Amino acid sequence: MQDLYRNRDFIPDFDAVIQETAARSRAIADTVRIIRDLPYGSRSRERMDILLPRDPEPGAPLHLFIHGGYWRSGSKEDHHLVAAPVLAVGGVAAIVTYDLMPGIRLGTIVAQVRAAARHLVAMAPGLGADPARLTVSGHSAGAHLACYLAGHGPGERTRPNLPAVRGLLLVSGIYDLSDIPGSFLKDEARMTHEEAKAWSPLTSRHDPAPRRIMTRGADETSPFHSQASAMADLLKEGGASVELRCEPGLNHLTVVQALADPAAPLGRLLGELVASS
Repeated sequence: MQDLYRNRDFIPDFDAVIQETAARSRAIADTVRIIRDLPYGSRSRERMDILLPRDPEPGAPLHLFIHGGYWRSGSKEDHHLVAAPVLAVGGVAAIVTYDLMPGIRLGTIVAQVRAAARHLVAMAPGLGADPARLTVSGHSAGAHLACYLAGHGPGERTRPNLPAVRGLLLVSGIYDLSDIPGSFLKDEARMTHEEAKAWSPLTSRHDPAPRRIMTRGADETSPFHSQASAMADLLKEGGASVELRCEPGLNHLTVVQALADPAAPLGRLLGELVASS
């Protein structure tokens, strides 16, 4: 039986797309000013890269991107390309990374992403950005993690210290983790059933205030479609403003390239979200 979470099995040019995404990230890094490896904590992967517009205006919008990789892989450097639509509208882009499973537990990763967002808001004035104009996007596991910048898990007894997020763009997210412990990731991430229960957005509580845009590629497997629809319904029931989209002709990897293209519909949407914050 095919594992619907193993995207490699459904994308024939999987490695080529990964390499192209990394190459585009290197290319943008050669053309803009970057503050690299800015720490938001003491661990070696508690770092973010800040990409700055050429002529930043005071009070620029601020955007945080969280990469995917099923919580067990991925890097900020390979996702610099997502900054392009942000920079095109005069925004400041932060690309964050975090520790990886199985060496670290999922709850710690959630805490790291929250710490990164708080740190970014605190340092925003020094970057020429407005800390009140924060938006966030994430892809795959990054979309899952982004949910917890405006939400908290069922096991969290007290409301966590979260930044004020104006908008969230959630791309190809995983919102029900119940199948992950038994998937192809069982040896790579070693997620426990307890972690899946504690950190599934579909069973969590969410702040209705931020605008949310949820999307996925039309060529993705069924869990990414059904979970996006279920998550959008849950958020709407809680009073949130949600736009649910599907990107024609895109798969789980090419959707990132579309997000990073200021001329593509999804890239334009990211730019509009940032500019309107």
